Amino acid sequence: MKVSKAGSVAAVIVLGLTASGCGGGDAADGNRKISIGIKFDQPGLGLREGGKFSGFDVDVATYVAKELGYKPDQIEFKQVYSSDRELMIQFNEVEFVVASYSINEKRKAKVDFAGPYFTAHQDLLVRASETEITKAEDLNKKRLCSVTGSTSAENVRAKLAPKAEMMELGGYSECLVALQNSSLDALTTDNAILAGYAAQSANQGKFKLAGLNLSNEQYGIGLKKGNTELQGKINDALRKMVQDGSWQKFVHTNFGAAQYKSDPAPQITEGK
Repeated sequence: MKVSKAGSVAAVIVLGLTASGCGGGDAADGNRKISIGIKFDQPGLGLREGGKFSGFDVDVATYVAKELGYKPDQIEFKQVYSSDRELMIQFNEVEFVVASYSINEKRKAKVDFAGPYFTAHQDLLVRASETEITKAEDLNKKRLCSVTGSTSAENVRAKLAPKAEMMELGGYSECLVALQNSSLDALTTDNAILAGYAAQSANQGKFKLAGLNLSNEQYGIGLKKGNTELQGKINDALRKMVQDGSWQKFVHTNFGAAQYKSDPAPQITEGK
């Protein structure tokens, strides 16, 4: 997964804090905005195209902000990278992060989570015509795509398919081009991310998910450690989102074209 230079980001954040306050504010004040961290380069989850944002995480973030009292035009989406999410939260650059952010103990030492709101699994994306890859071990005689900075492909090769040939490219879009022209045989990362790419109009009918559950990833909403009040409000919003049908609607809207079968909405386990 994409990794930025955390040290540089930290420096920018520190400088930014001297010129402006936290991204939050009083929702009743129309001049104030709430800053939310999302990915800008993950179709189906968090994607920026021009000045527009789309994806499941974007829909979830917008819903939660609404429940906190913010209108869409009061939301400021800020780009986060996998390595920068804790920094963005700790330095008050964002109120919370909704960015395919898997909950784990290492991260919980630095930030708190609300949720989880989604369960993803590591999977393989293959060409639609592919019939020889039905399990991870089948990759032993195949070429597997690894995005620079990602551990997903290495996990498959190290644990399940040690003889898989590795190809490292700069981004998922490059992997898709190589997959389409048969330069490689499979791409691996979280199935939600893969489904987002497969659902893009330009990719429909070209790729399919292998349907393997190689890991369990619980996506949570990251927020500043100790902010139990905000954590509780976000959890309440997530419960309402499931109960009123919005969660399922967001899944269908963002992943339906890829025929992605998501797990049911998970139970809230973080905080209250």
